[in-house]
Amino acid sequence: MLHSHDQRRPLQKPLLPKPNLKDEVRFLQSWFQNPLKTGAVAPSSPALAKMMASYLDPKQDGPVIELGPGTGPVTKALIQRGFAPERLYLIEYNPEFCALLRLRYPGATVINGDAYTLAKTLADRLPGKAVGTISSLPLFTMPETERHRMVNEAFDMSHAGAPFVQFTYAVVTPVPLVPGAIEGERSPRVWRNIPPARVWAYRRP
Repeated sequence: MLHSHDQRRPLQKPLLPKPNLKDEVRFLQSWFQNPLKTGAVAPSSPALAKMMASYLDPKQDGPVIELGPGTGPVTKALIQRGFAPERLYLIEYNPEFCALLRLRYPGATVINGDAYTLAKTLADRLPGKAVGTISSLPLFTMPETERHRMVNEAFDMSHAGAPFVQFTYAVVTPVPLVPGAIEGERSPRVWRNIPPARVWAYRRP
């Protein structure tokens, strides 16, 4: 098992977060550079992050998988909910966001990689079955078959009945439901977010 302090070091000089730069500006810069990977133009609000974290139970044993944490608002909400940073496994594509996450949450395991190839990216890193997966990825940019594959990979690495939690700005589910295979429930709309959003929690029956 690898922890945050023993991640593979890149050969080149690591990127460092720019000081005194607001998270909203970081997100805009990342979105302009790669909109298909970033998806959002602003970090999740505390209200949305709290709603997402509420679907996971810190009393249950196991790690938490977070996909696309960005600057860490949902990570913060998970810690406030009662998850120790050491239980958090964060997969982030943007190397500058990774550097920022390591500074803000030094106990967490931060992996600079592709969350869409979840099983390959996590490969034997988890210490046990996960409590659940929480995602801020722009899923609508991926084909439906790829969304289903990723969600099922998350289910395979999690306790039976553990949720895959995803936020969306859309009125339709970002992960199409499959009777008997992928079921979902949605939250009320979170108005205190820009733009307003809602949360879906998917489970394998």
